[in-house]
Amino acid sequence: MQSCQMQAHPMHTRQSAAVHRQHGNFHTRAGGMRTRAAGANPSVVLTREEGKNDKMVLELSQRHMHCIELPLIEHSTGPDRAQVPAALLSGEFDWVTVTSPEAAAVFLEAWHEAGKPQVRVAVVGGGTGEIIEQGGITPAFVSSKAIGKTMGSELPPVPGGKNTVLYPASCKASTDLQDSLAGGGFKVTRLNSYNTAGVTNVSPELLAQAKAADIVTFGSPSAVKAWVALVGLDLAQSKASVCIGSTSARACKAVGLTKVYFPDSPGIPGWVDCVEKAVAELGLVTVQ
Repeated sequence: MQSCQMQAHPMHTRQSAAVHRQHGNFHTRAGGMRTRAAGANPSVVLTREEGKNDKMVLELSQRHMHCIELPLIEHSTGPDRAQVPAALLSGEFDWVTVTSPEAAAVFLEAWHEAGKPQVRVAVVGGGTGEIIEQGGITPAFVSSKAIGKTMGSELPPVPGGKNTVLYPASCKASTDLQDSLAGGGFKVTRLNSYNTAGVTNVSPELLAQAKAADIVTFGSPSAVKAWVALVGLDLAQSKASVCIGSTSARACKAVGLTKVYFPDSPGIPGWVDCVEKAVAELGLVTVQ
């Protein structure tokens, strides 16, 4: 089990820890409503975009938790997306850095458009690396932690190379990676190839079920902001917020959420560990 950190407001306490039980496992997807029965197992809201929650559903369902899929972010094309295929074909870059599952999907699409040229890919984390491998490229470098600064400090120069890096990024991504790479002597070309925005229109029935859940999970700052905008700060503060990593945890803190968990190393295993820790600390019970 990975180490799981918690940010908690000193004045925040839970008045009573509900004990929930259910027989069998189930989960709710957007577009399909199931009512949470009284005495159900702990319920967890999954806020990643459609199609990105399957691993968490599997892991949490195996632990007898009720998963509610409420996608709160959606992606759109970024202003520099059209430049990516030509950049990949140019041969000017020693490395292409890919920092998230969505960045991997956008990169692979552009790589196919370019005719699948030879490229040397570095990925932040094993989950992103799996997507790149499934797309037909074996990553040449995987950072020890799924954190941009870590990749920036660990990425090795290519012998005889130009110390150049192509970074297809989210418009909302911080400059942590490129700053760290620049500090290591790399010249970074950042192309904002996609954008992330919070969802503002969700099913009222599904939102009502999410509001009654025990725990909400976040995979990005945009999801944090979208959740608070939909339900209000008071209700959001009443839930345990479990984040995939420190970036989303900082976003929780910035908007005023008071009980926040996140793993030392971003990724699904640590994320699941932190959900389990939240369940335990809330006094919830899972029953097979």
